[in-house]
Amino acid sequence: MKIICVIPARGGSSRFPGKPLAPICGKPMAQWVYEHCKEAKCFEQVLIATDSEEIRAACEAFGAEVVMTSATHDTATERLYEVSTRIEADLYVMVNGDEPLLTKESIVQCIPERLDPDTLFAANLMTDFDNPVEVVDNTNLKIVTAADSRCLFISRSPIPYPKGGMDYVFHKFVGVGAFTRKALAFYHSTPRGPIEKIEENDSFRFIENNVPVYYYNCHCKSLSVDTPKDIAAVEHYLEAQR
Repeated sequence: MKIICVIPARGGSSRFPGKPLAPICGKPMAQWVYEHCKEAKCFEQVLIATDSEEIRAACEAFGAEVVMTSATHDTATERLYEVSTRIEADLYVMVNGDEPLLTKESIVQCIPERLDPDTLFAANLMTDFDNPVEVVDNTNLKIVTAADSRCLFISRSPIPYPKGGMDYVFHKFVGVGAFTRKALAFYHSTPRGPIEKIEENDSFRFIENNVPVYYYNCHCKSLSVDTPKDIAAVEHYLEAQR
């Protein structure tokens, strides 16, 4: 298969302006993500997709291949769809630009061993919560899957509710997804449903229309950067690994 990796890097962020270029241990956050993705040998191309000339210039300065995309996209998946209309591939792997700790070993776990590129396939990654405080934090998406890794539901509320006991490992969303071109076309042409609107997670674009989405547990360390205060936690982790 021809597999390409796309890192969405939106310029406008109300909570954290210029987030993709936020410095982490002396390097822009986008560079951390790009370098980890480049280490995965299965990718024929690694691209940063942005709508910002400032981000384009900064990313090209550290050697990244950049594709300019529209500034009107509401979601990263919609930005990925635009890339799929311009660059042909069998599978498009999207790695969020705010996941600087994800390693090549984790990133590739969203790629199935066997896949017909002409089918409608969508998958994401999840990992175990290691802090119970994060489970009740509504900024973290909780994932519930079936035995075959098919997603049953996603919520910002703690699910499943531990009525029968506490012997359960909760799972959180990790910002990596894999999509065939057919899946991205379906996403683009399908309107948002009521659950997607209220939970603000676009996996529901598939789930609400009876299209399976798979969530694979990569058992990785994930610290996504949503606000400037998250930078300190990421730097603390990176420095502890040295």
